[in-house]
Amino acid sequence: MAVIQKIRNKYGKVAGGVIALSLVAFILMDAASGRFGDLFGRDNSVVKINGEKVDEKEYSARLKDYEALYEIYSGKTLDEATRAQLNEQAMNELINEKLVDEQCEKLGIGLTADEEKEIIYGANADQMIQNFKLGGQDIFSNPETHHFDPQRVKAFEKQVKENDKTGKTLEGWEALKAYVIRNAKVSKFNAIMMGCVYTPKFLIDNMTNDQRQLANISFVKIPFTAINDNEVKVTDDDLLAYMKKNPAKYEVKEASRSIEYVSFDLTPMTEDTAKSLGELIKIKPAFDTVSAKDIESFVNRNSNDQYQDAYVSKKAFPSQYADTVFSKPVGAVYGPYYEAGVFRMVKIIDKKEVADSVKCRHILVKTKDQRAGDMRTDSAAKKRLDSAVAEIKAGADFKTVAAKYTDDSASLAKNGEYEFTYEQKSGISKEFGDFIFDGKKGETKTVHVENGAYAGYHYIEILDQKAFGPVAKLAIISKPLEAGQQTDRIVFARANEFAGKNTTGEAFDAAVKAGHLDKRNADNIKPESYTIQGLGSSREIIRWAYDHKVGEVSPVFNMEGKYIVAKVSAIQDKGMPALTASNRPMIENAVKMDKKAELIKNKYKGMASLEALAQAAGQQPQEADSVTGNASFIPKVGYAPKVVGYVFYKGLQPNTLSPGIQAGDGVYFIKLLNRWEKPADPMATMMMGQQKMMMEMQSKNAMSTTLRDMLKNQAKIKFTVNNI
Repeated sequence: MAVIQKIRNKYGKVAGGVIALSLVAFILMDAASGRFGDLFGRDNSVVKINGEKVDEKEYSARLKDYEALYEIYSGKTLDEATRAQLNEQAMNELINEKLVDEQCEKLGIGLTADEEKEIIYGANADQMIQNFKLGGQDIFSNPETHHFDPQRVKAFEKQVKENDKTGKTLEGWEALKAYVIRNAKVSKFNAIMMGCVYTPKFLIDNMTNDQRQLANISFVKIPFTAINDNEVKVTDDDLLAYMKKNPAKYEVKEASRSIEYVSFDLTPMTEDTAKSLGELIKIKPAFDTVSAKDIESFVNRNSNDQYQDAYVSKKAFPSQYADTVFSKPVGAVYGPYYEAGVFRMVKIIDKKEVADSVKCRHILVKTKDQRAGDMRTDSAAKKRLDSAVAEIKAGADFKTVAAKYTDDSASLAKNGEYEFTYEQKSGISKEFGDFIFDGKKGETKTVHVENGAYAGYHYIEILDQKAFGPVAKLAIISKPLEAGQQTDRIVFARANEFAGKNTTGEAFDAAVKAGHLDKRNADNIKPESYTIQGLGSSREIIRWAYDHKVGEVSPVFNMEGKYIVAKVSAIQDKGMPALTASNRPMIENAVKMDKKAELIKNKYKGMASLEALAQAAGQQPQEADSVTGNASFIPKVGYAPKVVGYVFYKGLQPNTLSPGIQAGDGVYFIKLLNRWEKPADPMATMMMGQQKMMMEMQSKNAMSTTLRDMLKNQAKIKFTVNNI
């Protein structure tokens, strides 16, 4: 004890100092990593929208909402591909909402507390609230009227808060409410913007007048092929000038990256095949003799896929060997065989004949629902169903009784009836499916069901059974043919060697060519993207691409089933694009056409007549009759709005030659033969109101689809790529 006390006295202050320094270091480390915001200059935003930061926490919360909603509405667990799609969707919606909020603040547009309450709990609640389903069931539909009942919303909310042990349903419900309120504000803004659309009367008058204008013309077309390509010289300055002259056609609205990459696929080798096939061959004698009692545990011990205690039809058995398998007797084993990357053995456990489709009707009385919780006691449910059955047996109409008693609102529109194919049997409750497919036409039965979605009692009547055919209960042992550890090491070594030796763009390209490797392109990769076409979920590669320069080569990326080595092939910032191998041919062709058009115009400038021009050019004059003033298409010419414009240009007099007009794949010279105006049509005047309404509707539809892009294109949006 004396020694310990001596240490305390002598080193106590030192220890205290060390602890204090450690605590300070810990705090500083947290601050630097972002927990204390931008204390050390680290930018915690995922995107800046017109200078306003959206931080990681807000984005993560939004993404969490989307994931909760997906799981509720789909009933599926998120996979990586879906998660990547939700990431992109969450980001795009977040940006749009921020841009709309900015406009709403300027215009004084918002949602009041009463409006928010109404769209969730009111009689005219948002359609997403009214149509809310859990476990495939309408939650807020009155079972008697089958209409939305707003009183059931608060009742459901109360039940969920009391009975939702996992918290997932409540989380999803709160996410839905938040989404509906946010979306309502966006919808209100969009409605106000579309309400501003107006078509002035003079526009309708001009359109009606143009429809009355007619003309006959003769013309000569000089195709661009009349000028040899070697007569037209195109420089980079020409291409850049053309793009600058046509910004709407070429200006890039969003930054992007392009990469080229080589994939080193994990293709199973000979030893991998021997291993997978050998495992099946080894257990085949035991599989031949295993008893029906032990078959489930045997399959589950030895197969990658669990045993399915169900009958399957031949058309539902996804294999090219289905005919062979179904021809085998009970107890026989077929295989091992290889198909779609998997080795399999199949044992026929049993066979029987069943209907391919069944029509039935039912009444369901629930005791509990997965989302709504307890609905009634078991005895109360039995009593309620007994009352329904008694009425039916007394001669009451089934439809009337079902409407009165059933908790399955989805079937009421069809008088309580359903029609199922045998392939759908696995998707319905086992007790229900077993009876309707194993029973006989005309039979009735009460079955108790308890599963993850609901519990309760069904009264079922089989109305019809059609197309009987064979089904079999199969025990399947599967072993996927996968690359083993040795294969993985070999392929990774190849990829790593390639990346290590070829660290420049030139070396990358040379190695691809020398090794006859398959180099692939991925263009237009946005900073907020999570996927790359052909690679799937690829956020790590996207972050790398935005952190490196053109020509730089990546380290090895580990993707599912492959290793990837990439090279940044192009960087495109917002604004006018640089000339690249991908856009150059298209722009060069457009410039060549313009240059050829000028050569043709100058060559035939000053010709006395269309006939003289035709003779000089070696072309035959043609005629087009009844060209209308509101058309953009001319018979024998095609789409040529500029030509139509010249036809009705007041400065073009009859029997005079127009200047050259570039359109399509050539230059047109026209001669106006005559021009006239149709008498006013009384019906056209009467239809002006309808035309005005139609034009406004078209404008509103166009605005509804482009408003989001308009806001985004005008905004300054900067992504913090490494934080996404």
